[in-house]
Amino acid sequence: MIRIEELKKNYGKKIILNSVSYHFPVGERIALVGANGAGKSTLLNILCGLEELEAGKVLIPSSVRIGYLPQEPNHNPKSTVLEEAISGCLKLAKIQKELDEVLSKMETSYSEDVHKKYDRLETLWRESGGESLPSLAKSILVGLGFQTSEFEKNPKDLSGGWRMRLELTKVFLNDPDFLILDEPTNHLDLPSLIWVENYLQNFSGTLLFVSHDRDLLNKLSTITLHLTQGKLNFYKGNFDYFLNEREKRMELDTKSKERLQKRMAELERFVERFKAKASKAKQAQSRMKMLSKMRDLESEVDVETSPEEIVFHFRPPPQSGKEIINMKNLSIGYNPKKALAKNVNLKIFRGQKIAVIGANGIGKSTLLKTISGVVSPLEGEFEFGHNVMKGYFAQDQLDYFDEKKTLLENLLDISPMITERQARKTMGSFLFKGDDAFKKVGFLSGGEKSRLGLAALLLQDANFLILDEPTNHLDMSSCEMLAQALEEYEGSVFFVSHDRIFINEVCTHIFAMTPDGRSALFQGNLEDFSHLAEISGFPNILGK
Repeated sequence: MIRIEELKKNYGKKIILNSVSYHFPVGERIALVGANGAGKSTLLNILCGLEELEAGKVLIPSSVRIGYLPQEPNHNPKSTVLEEAISGCLKLAKIQKELDEVLSKMETSYSEDVHKKYDRLETLWRESGGESLPSLAKSILVGLGFQTSEFEKNPKDLSGGWRMRLELTKVFLNDPDFLILDEPTNHLDLPSLIWVENYLQNFSGTLLFVSHDRDLLNKLSTITLHLTQGKLNFYKGNFDYFLNEREKRMELDTKSKERLQKRMAELERFVERFKAKASKAKQAQSRMKMLSKMRDLESEVDVETSPEEIVFHFRPPPQSGKEIINMKNLSIGYNPKKALAKNVNLKIFRGQKIAVIGANGIGKSTLLKTISGVVSPLEGEFEFGHNVMKGYFAQDQLDYFDEKKTLLENLLDISPMITERQARKTMGSFLFKGDDAFKKVGFLSGGEKSRLGLAALLLQDANFLILDEPTNHLDMSSCEMLAQALEEYEGSVFFVSHDRIFINEVCTHIFAMTPDGRSALFQGNLEDFSHLAEISGFPNILGK
């Protein structure tokens, strides 16, 4: 299988890979983890031949077929979604191309040799699974959320997220020996995410992947590689095993460093005391050499410093009435002739924390926008209960903030009763320090916008939080902090998320929406929903 030897890669003065070597074992599912900016995507790009090295080798046997998800979709796709998907099976695409050439040749200059070549290629095409390829492509497309009515659609008419799903279909169809995926579940809804997880669990080749989905990391990975400070550290186990073992190693390393520093201090005192005395000169010289070796050893002890993390909790909100909101026969969408969801009937009561689940495109975000007042309902109505104060976190924070204003100006606009000092103190909890307050929102990264959105929620003292994908762009520790804060939150929450651990840690109920327009409320978490859906006859949209 693939082997890397002494890889070196720098960006300016920053060392990304420092003489990294590793032999990727056959058949393992390998999670590549590390802090943001550690170089995970860089290493994947090097393996795919997309980035240059300063030094080192990537050794790939000629028989190994690599598959990877490109960073951008194909700029010149086939005329239909299905045709473009099928083109991803490169082996069969090559045979098909040769078949077409031979057929063309048979029409212009037929011969026995040409006919034999056609027969040989046709047999090879059939034995390689050519006849079953269209049905396999359709099953993968459906698993990734495509409707059968979209198979004949032009790929250029799809959004960027859906075109990347099409690229993922092509990668799966190519059935590589070594599959490289960088955040494969980005743009996926919960049902499609679970489908991809099941697919990858049954993948027979070697898988190397990067993900921020802790549940996916735990369920998929058999090996975890930790990239830190230019080094690659091996752990034989999944993500939680890696966290536990890494903590043990860090404790050992810290203790080792403390012992080394204590020992060096003793040696330095000894040398300082006796180096001027002739009787002790030889002994002092020996201690000096040992001190030098100790210092060299200390420089190899890699004690990581923990990165800054957001630290916050929601203040006790003003108490609302028992009923938070009552939705009656609600139809939502943007086109009166084609509602995304119809007849939504739901009552939310004080203290409930409800996760909305369902496939992309069925109206989850639109439902949240509707009750937040961003869009108007097509039909029906909703009514808030006594003293309900809502706070809304938009999936796209530019729907919520004025990108031409500063962070501070936006927070003061949203919460005019707070002081500048309160706003800046809250921003500090979300890692916006000093002059960050005067940055224009339009220049923020996705993660920074998410953190600003959470800061805005905190300042509003809302007792009903409406959250649309609040964990997008957050690292795992920030997701954990948010889940803990919401779990302790005394108000009510109505939220959309594709992060299963986050859903299960926060929710008290599941509100499931189906493509055929049905919806229903279930008590409990995702596992409870799967069981209750089966009992009640409601479609199990998670596919378990």
